[in-house]
Order: sequence, then C-alpha cells, then structure tokens
Amino acid sequence: MLKHRGFPGRFPGSEFQFVIRRANPRGVTPLTRRERFRDRKAMDKRVDEAFMAALWHHFGDQPFERGNLDAGRLSWLFGREVVAAYPEDFDPESYDAVLRIDVDKAMISFPAVFDPDSDFFE
Repeated sequence: MLKHRGFPGRFPGSEFQFVIRRANPRGVTPLTRRERFRDRKAMDKRVDEAFMAALWHHFGDQPFERGNLDAGRLSWLFGREVVAAYPEDFDPESYDAVLRIDVDKAMISFPAVFDPDSDFFE
C-alpha cells in the first residue's frame, strides 16, 4: 500500500481522518458512492471541502493511487468529484486503484478550494 507522504492525516482539531496508518488485514474497504444529503452537518461539509483541498493541493488534475487514503472519506466524493482514472481497470477493493479529480464537478461542488485567494494552505 502506497503511503502518500506529506498528505494531511486528519482534519485539524478533529477525529475526521484522511489517511490510514496500515493496510486492513481483513481485506480492503471498498470505495462506494455515499449520498450527501442537504441536511448534513456543517462540520461534515467543511471536512469534505478540506479533504478535496488536500487532494487538489497534493495531486492536482493528475491521476493518483488510492494507497493509504481513507476509504470512508474518499467515498463521500467518489463517483462525483473523484472518479476512476481508468474505469475499465478499476477495482474498488484495491489499494492500487487509480483515481483522479473530476475538476469540472469539483469546482462546482467546492468553489472555495479552487479560488486563488483561498486560505486552505496558509
């Protein structure tokens, strides 16, 4: 399992994790599309936005390996802002799965992340 060095481990000041420390010995947690309902808590929305900002800052528009990125956190974005880079070869239960940011959808869902005046990384 690839470990993404320099990627934030969690949302600051919370227990919302962005990466996992080690591979799951019982099997890989599959990526699934989770529905984001309008009544989600503000903190959940903020964490999604921060995770997208970290993905954008770390990978940009380039394909990236799932590696140690948290499946639960990815699943909130999967199928919308984060998609399989090579759908024909995609395995949702693999740490080697290659993903990419769908920039057009991500810009609509998280406009502050792509704002040049954003304070996400200061």
